[in-house]
Amino acid sequence: EALRDGLDAIAITEHLEYQPHLEDIPHHDRNRSYEDAVSSAEETDLIIVPGVEITRRPPASHMNAIFINDANTLVRVPDPNEPQDPKSYSTKAHEWPAQKAVEAANEQGAFVFWNHSWWRPHFPNGITIMPDFHRNNAKAGLLHGIEIVNGGSYSEESFQIALEYNLTLIGTSDIHGLIDWDYEPHKGGHRPVTLVFVEERTMEGIRDAMFKRRTVVWFKNILMGRADHLGPLLEACLSLHGATYGNREILSVDVTNFSDADFHLRNKSDYSFSDHTDIIVVPQHSTERLRIRTGNKVEKVKLEFEVLNALTTPKKTASIALEAKVE
Repeated sequence: EALRDGLDAIAITEHLEYQPHLEDIPHHDRNRSYEDAVSSAEETDLIIVPGVEITRRPPASHMNAIFINDANTLVRVPDPNEPQDPKSYSTKAHEWPAQKAVEAANEQGAFVFWNHSWWRPHFPNGITIMPDFHRNNAKAGLLHGIEIVNGGSYSEESFQIALEYNLTLIGTSDIHGLIDWDYEPHKGGHRPVTLVFVEERTMEGIRDAMFKRRTVVWFKNILMGRADHLGPLLEACLSLHGATYGNREILSVDVTNFSDADFHLRNKSDYSFSDHTDIIVVPQHSTERLRIRTGNKVEKVKLEFEVLNALTTPKKTASIALEAKVE
């Protein structure tokens, strides 16, 4: 699925503390899912990131640790030779303090992020508040990111927490079945992804960029990221070109979208459009022709747009200026 969707990297982060089919399919090596994925991707360019999900009750709740070395050192479970069932296994695993697991992950150089904080029973009202557990770990440099998107849900409060505590913005699919079932790409849907701006297309390049917070989240055709990263991304996605007057004093110009996202743009310039209102949609991998009333003929045109489906903070949309020389 990752290859079909064009992903560069994927992490499979199983819950460490759960073995729901323990009586039928016992397996005590918690690195196995990673090793199996690496083997499956051997003849491809897909980067498999080693990771796990650390599961506790609030306030720690669920956390992912990725870029780990050994998943087995991040969980304490019963002796495999002792008779056990899934419930007793989970109960025993939950006894090891969450703080110890976070510290053990950091000893391996892991990138640790807080998952779906708005889910029940964490905050039954769906409004995330930063608890002391995560606040202290963030201040100590032991918590590095926070999900603002998980599956089909988004948390505005988590987005704000990321900005306030200088955490990396994360969006995940949290897939437990098939991508096609949950996100219906055959109907135009897409899984949530974290776009990571890397210096090099390697595991280490991804890790370095995530620790430096160079990410943008793509969720239901909405892009969310810090302005320093979202701005250059938008500039790479959209281009203004082919400006000509033809036989009239109305300027024709093309806006091309090179990306997989559809862009919804609101005109913020002083010009009015002949064939559009101030709100235009430029679908993915397409070109939209605008006819602009410039009054007098101009030698170059600059259009400023509010990008309605791009957020730099929970309440603030991004803007972009596009320029073209008139031919």
